[in-house]
Amino acid sequence: MEAAGFVKLAKTSAAQSLIGLFLNDQELKKKAKAYDEIARDVKQAAVLGAGIMGGGIAYQSASKGTPILMKDINEHGIEQGLAEAAKLLVGRVDKGRMTAAKMAEVLNGIRPTLSYGDFGHVDLVVEAVVENPKVKQAVLAEVEAQVKDDTILASNTSTISISLLAKALKRPENFVGMHFFNPVHMMPLVEVIRGEKSSEEAIATTVAYAKKMGKNPIVVNDCPGFLVNRVLFPYFGGFAKLVSAGVDFVRIDKVMEKFGWPMGPAYLMDVVGIDTGHHGRDVMAEGFPDRMKDDRRSAIDALYEAKRLGQKNGKGFYAYEADKKGKQKKVADPSVHEVLAPVIYEQREVSDEDIVNWMMIALCLETVRCLEDGIVETAAEADMGLVYGIGFPPFRGGALRYIDSIGVAEFVALADKYADLGPLYHPTAKLREMAKNGQSFFG
Repeated sequence: MEAAGFVKLAKTSAAQSLIGLFLNDQELKKKAKAYDEIARDVKQAAVLGAGIMGGGIAYQSASKGTPILMKDINEHGIEQGLAEAAKLLVGRVDKGRMTAAKMAEVLNGIRPTLSYGDFGHVDLVVEAVVENPKVKQAVLAEVEAQVKDDTILASNTSTISISLLAKALKRPENFVGMHFFNPVHMMPLVEVIRGEKSSEEAIATTVAYAKKMGKNPIVVNDCPGFLVNRVLFPYFGGFAKLVSAGVDFVRIDKVMEKFGWPMGPAYLMDVVGIDTGHHGRDVMAEGFPDRMKDDRRSAIDALYEAKRLGQKNGKGFYAYEADKKGKQKKVADPSVHEVLAPVIYEQREVSDEDIVNWMMIALCLETVRCLEDGIVETAAEADMGLVYGIGFPPFRGGALRYIDSIGVAEFVALADKYADLGPLYHPTAKLREMAKNGQSFFG
C-alpha cells in the first residue's frame, strides 16, 4: 500500500515542482559559493536607519555573529530599532530557542549610535533609510566620506535603481543593492543587485555577508523593482483590474489562498503598507510605462487618499485589531466599500478560474521578461526568488515551472484569451517561439 501510494504521489505535478525546488536550491547555493574566492570577510557591519527594517537587519547580523553599528539621526529611531531587535530575541527566549545569556550577547553585538564616530572600522554598511532617491543619495554620500576606501556600501532599496543612487558616490564600484524582505528574520531571500559600476568583489562580499546572516542571496541586475518587486507589481496590477471590474476583494483573497498563496493580494497589500505599494506602483509605472502605467484611479489610489494605510494604521482593505496575544488580526470593515465605490468602473462576470488567470498570467509573463532581459541569469534563480521572496506556492515550483506545468504553447494560448486586458497579458516574441518549437524552461 505504501509503495502504491508513493508511486501515485511521485507522479503528481506537486512532486515534480518540489523536487525541482530542491534542485534549484542546490544550484543557488552552488552559485553563491562560487563568489567565496573573491569575497572579503565582513567582521564589522553597520546599518543606517534604525526603524523596524534597520532593527531587523541589526538583529539578524548580531544573532549570526557579526557585530553591527545601528545609526539613526534621532533617539526615537534608535529606540524603535532596539525595541524591534529585543522583541525578536525575547520571542526566541520565550520559545526556549535561545538562552538569556545568548540574548544578552546578541544585544551587546548591536551598538546604537547617533554619530559616524566608529564608522572608520566598518567593512560593510547597509543603508535602510526612507525610500526616496534624494534622501538615499544624500545619506550614502555622507557615509562614504566617513568609511575606509574599500568599505562596501549597500542600499536596502526595494525599487530604486542602484545605478541612479550610485551617481552620488565617488566610489561607485563599492556600491551594490542589498534588498531584504520584511520581516527580515522570517524571509529567507536577499536580492544582491549589481549596478552598472558595481565591482565583482563588492558583489561577492555582499553575497558572503548575506550567507553569513543565514539568508539565501540571489544576484540580479539593476532595473526598477529588480526581480521580485518587478514581478509582484503586475500581480497587484491584475488585482486592481479585478476590483475595478466589480469583483469583491475578499473573494479574490479566498481564491488566491486556495490556489496556494500564503495570503491573498488585498491582505498582502495591507501587510506591505498601502503607502509603500502606492509609491512602488508609481516607480514601476515610470520604469515600464508601456504596460505598468494605468491612467485610471485604482483601489490603491482610493485607499491611499483615504489614509487607509493597512496594518500600520489599523485600516486598509480590512480593519485590524489586537488578538489575545497582541497580534494584529484582520476583520471585515464594511466602510471600505464606500471608499472603493468610485474606482469600480464596470460589473463583469468573472469565474474563479478567471481570477487566477488575471493575476497569474501577468506575474508569469513579467518573470519571463526578467529572464529574457538578463535581470536574472537562470530560470532556477527566477523561480527561487519568487518562492523565497513573495511566498509563491512552493508546490507549484515558481512562475516558470508553473508555465511548464501548463505547457508553454498552452500558456501562450491562455494568455491570448486575456489579451484585451492590456500589454501585461501579451506573451513575448521569444515565448511564442518557444511555444512553436515545443520548448520548456526546465528540460
